[in-house]
Amino acid sequence: MIVTRQKSFEDILKQVDKGPAFLIGCSECATLCHTGGEEEIIQMKMNLEQKKIIVTGWIVLDPACHLQNNKRLLKTHHDELLQAKKIIVFACGNGIQTVRELAQDADVITGTETLFLGEIKHTNEFEKRCIQCGECVVDNYSGLCPVSRCPKSMLNGPCGGAKNGCCEVDEELECIWDLVYKQLKSKGRLAQLKTIQKPKDWQKATQTRRIVNHDRSQQP
Repeated sequence: MIVTRQKSFEDILKQVDKGPAFLIGCSECATLCHTGGEEEIIQMKMNLEQKKIIVTGWIVLDPACHLQNNKRLLKTHHDELLQAKKIIVFACGNGIQTVRELAQDADVITGTETLFLGEIKHTNEFEKRCIQCGECVVDNYSGLCPVSRCPKSMLNGPCGGAKNGCCEVDEELECIWDLVYKQLKSKGRLAQLKTIQKPKDWQKATQTRRIVNHDRSQQP
């Protein structure tokens, strides 16, 4: 899932100015993160109205990143959207840009910060697992990703600053290389660490579009 955090109310107020505003949330990731679900949208509506800012309406899209579904859902709020000068979207960066495609007249602003693609570790606790780099390397590290889970994205062993299995950048963060070592050792595959990994090809992370051809007869 895509993990987000809600911006501070003060930052949102600066962008909203005098409004009026229309609020948009997301039924999936933002709801699970408690940054853009129905509860958060209703609370934001109340907070803005307490500051004398008119809220013309609100909706939780299902989900915010589904362009065609958004077209259908937002039609039911056509008049409310026309009355708004600001549309505040509480979703990931993709959801925000999807809404932007459909709302050309109003200023679309974000109510959240998009952090990472991650795992639900426990209830209300999320852990970074992937940065969508376009060149997956987990096969080399027993299913673990040092690119996303090491603050320095080390590819050929730890930096040397770890202490008691914890990262020197954040002592509450378990050193991913300590985990990689333990995993490979338990499987008798420590020799894998002797293979020097080439620098990542970050050009692969620049891909901005992928089209899937479902006609297998046209595939090589």
